[in-house]
Amino acid sequence: MALLAEERQQSVASNRRHPTDTGSPEVQIGLLTARINALTEHLKGNDKDFHSRRGLLMMVGKRNRLLRYLAANEPESYSKLIARLGLRK
Repeated sequence: MALLAEERQQSVASNRRHPTDTGSPEVQIGLLTARINALTEHLKGNDKDFHSRRGLLMMVGKRNRLLRYLAANEPESYSKLIARLGLRK
């Protein structure tokens, strides 16, 4: 269920601010979105996996907090990220 190294590097590369950026809110949101999508696919086939479901809900909450932070501090970056990741906000 974990992301492969290539998927992780691709997500970081598509969301970073500068070539060495690995921890900005945009990168964190991109990585969380990839993990959420993978876990959602897992839960479609394993609907009784409640431990993973709790982890999914925690990731969604963390992503929402990061999105609120980004919207408050950098609205332009927020709108670009939402459009790029295809999130509904």
